[in-house]
Amino acid sequence: MSSEITAFGDRAWLVVTEDLAAAHRIADAVGRAVEEHTAPPGVADATVGMANVVVQLDPPSAVAPDRSASTDADGDAWRDWLSGLSAHRATARGNRARARPPVDVPTVYDGPDLDEVASLAGTDGAGVAELLGQAELHVAFIGFSPGFPYLVGLPDVLARVPRRSSPRTEVPAGSVALAGGFAGIYPQATPGGWRVVGRTPLRLFDPKSAPFALLRSGDRVRLRADDSRGRRSARPSGAGSPRKPLTARGARVVEVLDPGLFTTVQDAGRTGVAGIGVPSAGPCDPGAMRLANRLAGNDDGAAALEITAAGPRLRFGAAAHVAVVGAAPEAVEVSVDGHPAGDSTPVPIEAGQTLAVGRVTEGFRAYLAVGGGFSLPSVVGSRSSDVLCGLGPGALVAGDRVAVGPPARPRGSLRAGARTDRSTVRVIPGPHPFPAEATEALVAATWTVSAASSRIGIRLESATRRLPPGPAVPSTGMVTGAIQVPPDGRPIVLLPDHATVGGYPVVATVIGADLGALGQLAPGDAVRFVLVDRPAAVAAAWRQEDALASRVQGWYPTRPAT
Repeated sequence: MSSEITAFGDRAWLVVTEDLAAAHRIADAVGRAVEEHTAPPGVADATVGMANVVVQLDPPSAVAPDRSASTDADGDAWRDWLSGLSAHRATARGNRARARPPVDVPTVYDGPDLDEVASLAGTDGAGVAELLGQAELHVAFIGFSPGFPYLVGLPDVLARVPRRSSPRTEVPAGSVALAGGFAGIYPQATPGGWRVVGRTPLRLFDPKSAPFALLRSGDRVRLRADDSRGRRSARPSGAGSPRKPLTARGARVVEVLDPGLFTTVQDAGRTGVAGIGVPSAGPCDPGAMRLANRLAGNDDGAAALEITAAGPRLRFGAAAHVAVVGAAPEAVEVSVDGHPAGDSTPVPIEAGQTLAVGRVTEGFRAYLAVGGGFSLPSVVGSRSSDVLCGLGPGALVAGDRVAVGPPARPRGSLRAGARTDRSTVRVIPGPHPFPAEATEALVAATWTVSAASSRIGIRLESATRRLPPGPAVPSTGMVTGAIQVPPDGRPIVLLPDHATVGGYPVVATVIGADLGALGQLAPGDAVRFVLVDRPAAVAAAWRQEDALASRVQGWYPTRPAT
């Protein structure tokens, strides 16, 4: 049986395999090709799901290597490459994860659900420990939270154990649990609905030390009974408690006097770690952040502040140039020491001055870049904060002192671009095979952005519409812009902090060129979806790149003919 390869929007491909082992081999082959520089340029991530792999691309070069929109030639090239991996997946080197020795997980069987699980399995607590200890489990995939392994290979009597009827508000880090045919180990304290049978002192995820996750997809695992009942599971420091203010020192420091509604540090985000359950994070409106960085004289991916609805008040310890860019020119209120200053332009700041970013009057988010970029410790390869699993410092708080890099030469001006219609977002159908009426219902309705939306995803509501249920799908790698359909028929559009693997089917995926418009939608906004094909999405990606390249002009201070 050959693998089925389907476009997942214009920035990823879904490879459905005949079994889980084939998915592991293909993901391993993608990883080897990237390491050996034999992969096409732009492969960013390979995320294993349940008998599937999602290969994500790093745009724009990988998404649109050919400016032609008349054919899907680059799509054919990607399919050919992925088909080649699928056809030759049984290499002599095999799957590297399976070649590793089994990971021994010492487990104390004293969980709060142990007796109930034992009753469901027709045994006692010692019997559950024995059944799990004798089983050779395999990591099917990693998701839900960084380092969380979905383990398969349970004995039948344990594979039938269901989830709890009511999830716990917090499951301690290190908890060993069962549900729905899987065993799992919680790397950090988090809400959860699995039945906890024990605990382990092992630390499954350490963001301070590569390779970050103890386990990989395909690894073999043994849950060895450990009678050291006095040992407690390791709890990551600071979990569940407010962080202390950031304490950068030196003259080139920005002090947070007021953090605004919700302000985070974001850079280009994390790549290559979706396979261990780490979200990409990064900006909700990538184009706006890139323009702010270019105006400030930075590289596109330099760390900047993402501002939501209303911005911060900052005191600068040294002279600097800043740029604030929102959804459009004059979309953000900016002042220096109480005097109005423009957005979408370099603004000089003297040592001791205070910059205030007020309301975002158009759109929902804006980006503040400073020459040299904001300098924080990198966590799992990025300075970005995500709200799903808490990597990075999180939202700024009053009293934070954030370092700024060496000064950069700011640019001159931002040429006005075409105004973006955020009320219409283009999508590519699929990758999951919904009935035609579901896609028709998606594009026929005007949806409203729910107040329950966040950087994880936008929840959509309609007084008159619900999408019909989609197909039952196995857990699948997810991408930003995927439109999931939960059982209640109210779509969820994923934003950068989304979980790396999801179990809801995806009816359509927002094209890369419209991710910025998606990220500017505010609660209460109305949005409609328009279907396009992949060649149209590729053409839109190139038009967007060309437009961004021409908008920042000259050098600061602006002079004629610069």
